[in-house]
Amino acid sequence: MPYANNDQLAEDLQRLLPEHPQEISREAFHHVFAAHADDPRREEAAHRITWAAVKRSYVKAKARWQKRDGKTS
Repeated sequence: MPYANNDQLAEDLQRLLPEHPQEISREAFHHVFAAHADDPRREEAAHRITWAAVKRSYVKAKARWQKRDGKTS
């Protein structure tokens, strides 16, 4: 269930995350989904690992996600 663009991500992700973390999420999902092709729980793993990828570069501050200090695009 890979996503062709950010518009296909879940509405919650589109609403909560700025554009760059959405791109991180989409690209990470594609990579993990493909890498776990033989895992019956690959979609679950892809979502879990995707959030970890977003959290490496972004942090939630109050109600917004912002780039972590020292991180560049």
